[in-house]
Amino acid sequence: MIVAGIGSRKGVSEQQVLDAISATLSEYQIKASQLDAIATARLKQHEAAIFSAGRKLGLEVMIIGDAELAEAGKKAPSHSDLSLTLTGAPSVSEAAALAAAGENARLLGPRRVLDSVTCAIAQSGEAS
Repeated sequence: MIVAGIGSRKGVSEQQVLDAISATLSEYQIKASQLDAIATARLKQHEAAIFSAGRKLGLEVMIIGDAELAEAGKKAPSHSDLSLTLTGAPSVSEAAALAAAGENARLLGPRRVLDSVTCAIAQSGEAS
């Protein structure tokens, strides 16, 4: 399973989310068709652009609860004081991707920041 974890500032556009996903996938030579889901924090559950980007890509958007996000965040290499304060995880995108991809998931690298969107890619032990 391959998951794109998304973090963002409030009010980002669908295109900003799509651009961040595209740039991050390109960096790891992954096609959008290989993605299984998009994941984000409960805090972002009302961020319309993330959901519209998911619909455009034909992907489920998984909402990760605070406790699960904080637990997965222990493996996140990046650190944002704001993210830690708001969600309990040092990086929304990294922690969301890891949590959604499963227990033995690994990040392909640190999150990427494009405009006001962060994107991290996690892969479970078995890619789909």
